[in-house]
Amino acid sequence: MSIDLNSDLGEGFGVWRLGDDDALLDVVTSANVACGFHAGDASTMRAVCVSATARGVAVGAQVSYRDLAGFGRRFIDVEPARLADEVLYQIGALDACARAAGTRVVYVKPHGALYNATVHHDAQAGAVVDGVRAFGELPILGLPGSRLLTAAEAAGLPAVREAFADRGYTPEGSLVPRGEPGALLTETDAVVARAVRLAEAGEVVAVDGSVLPMPARSLCLHGDTPGAVGHARAVRAALDAAGIAVAAFAG
Repeated sequence: MSIDLNSDLGEGFGVWRLGDDDALLDVVTSANVACGFHAGDASTMRAVCVSATARGVAVGAQVSYRDLAGFGRRFIDVEPARLADEVLYQIGALDACARAAGTRVVYVKPHGALYNATVHHDAQAGAVVDGVRAFGELPILGLPGSRLLTAAEAAGLPAVREAFADRGYTPEGSLVPRGEPGALLTETDAVVARAVRLAEAGEVVAVDGSVLPMPARSLCLHGDTPGAVGHARAVRAALDAAGIAVAAFAG
């Protein structure tokens, strides 16, 4: 039994910082690095890649809408061809920083509103896949049952199912929108229990109490939630104690 732990990193911009990237890189096995569209800049991207390389953590491109002001959490009705080009642009920018640090981009994960849109939006899901394919045959990380993973599989790209240890789920298996009750798990014990259950049983309890099948190869631990580093350390310790190997899915 093996599971990957991923986290959104490099989400600062200029002198502004969000989260403790180095502390999380000591815990996770995959780093979803912001590529400059919702957060991140050249220096931040390169610094995260250097730190990830030193720790043997896989580097993934976290692609987003062009939305620094909204942190990529607002839906934008981008024309598919342009969205594909912007996905390609972001992967290429991060890969340059990764290669300068002695590694490379080995997977792609959409961020925020783009992630949620590609659960059900065929055109944007296809555009993300087109952008990835234009760069190379990289795995795409996404929600089980999403249009994104369906499109990735149809295009011959590895589709990697992901679950969230610190986010609430609707009875339909999608994420509870941020700002609504139950969107975030804030207690460490709850996050740990969610993570272990996902890793061992491949299931999650939705906000209405129903149990949903949620087979996943990777678990996300957000770096911008309160107590994020403590959550991540506790999850890693619990998985180790349960005899569950923690390893990157790509590399």
